[in-house]
Amino acid sequence: MKFKRVYPPFQSCDSTYERSDVVIFSCPMDTTTSFRPGTRFAGSSIRVDSFGVEWYSPYWDMDLKDYFTCDVGDLDLPIGDVKKALKVIYNATKTIINDDKKVMMVGGEHLVSYGVIKALVTKYPDLHIIHLDAHTDLRDEFFGNKFSHATVIRRAFDLLGPGRIFQFGIRSGDRSEFAWAAEGNTYLQKFDLTGLEEIIEVIKDHPVYITIDLDVLDPAVFPGTGTPEPGGITYKELLDAIYSFRKLHHIVGCDIVELAPHYDHSGASTAVACKTLRELILLLHRNVKHEKDHR
Repeated sequence: MKFKRVYPPFQSCDSTYERSDVVIFSCPMDTTTSFRPGTRFAGSSIRVDSFGVEWYSPYWDMDLKDYFTCDVGDLDLPIGDVKKALKVIYNATKTIINDDKKVMMVGGEHLVSYGVIKALVTKYPDLHIIHLDAHTDLRDEFFGNKFSHATVIRRAFDLLGPGRIFQFGIRSGDRSEFAWAAEGNTYLQKFDLTGLEEIIEVIKDHPVYITIDLDVLDPAVFPGTGTPEPGGITYKELLDAIYSFRKLHHIVGCDIVELAPHYDHSGASTAVACKTLRELILLLHRNVKHEKDHR
């Protein structure tokens, strides 16, 4: 698979693919959305609104313009065909990681993360996942489908097995999902991010993928999503979590998913997604530097 940078890109991320250490792509898919659709428009909305976001992060004291990042835009996903779409995402991720670059994916519904995770496991069999979300996403099937945004973490478990998925902020799901997690299949922290720093310390030397469903945020902060769930974390808590990820030694990629921009006409939810994406891109570049310094 060959990539070309897209115009306009996210913010100032207009480096060529060949020069870049971090590659952004978006997945315009909301085929299995169970309540309100619209996440397929997240990538394009984020790119347009990113010009209202500074390239300098005072949190990291880092500047997007100082790093090589390529935004290759929306993947060309076949509308309505979940399996083919996941294969496109898988192949794109494989190309990026085989070229020794970091993956920064923008959803789309949360199921798109499965295509990325499946590819990452082929290169990093000891992969661990940190999952921030309002929802468990641990159903074995949903409306008869094994592949759904409500089953994505269960499908990731099928690839990784027990003890390698760490869920935080969870406050919604079927009783059976919470019971299944409690059997030791995943680490599940209800309601907030308590214990995140301790988990980071335990898994810091393993390859880690970070998947952030933005509905982990309270809908007062982030109403622009398909399944808003009251009782979420604040944006400051999310920023603190992202900052704590600096202690991970080998982050192989990140994603943000489930922005449905048209449900928030103020644009605030897209602004939240843009700022989160900036912070994660810089986190990945910081991790690239750490890995190079310790080779």
